[in-house]
Amino acid sequence: MRTIQMTLDDELVKNVDLVVRETKTTRSAFTRDALRLAIHRTKVLELEQKHRMGYAGRPVANREFDVWVKEQEWGA
Repeated sequence: MRTIQMTLDDELVKNVDLVVRETKTTRSAFTRDALRLAIHRTKVLELEQKHRMGYAGRPVANREFDVWVKEQEWGA
């Protein structure tokens, strides 16, 4: 693990400290988790954008998925 220095505004540090106390963790652990979540969210957004671009470049054709209708079971 590496130690890094960050500059944060006072209000953000105050809020982080409140959460850290409530969750009985540390600033470092909280920050690691927050960064992991932000990285994951960024990757998901990138994949969603690629998905949108793919469908924009090749939209679904009429009746393209009709072959799968019989495979679906919706229950009673």
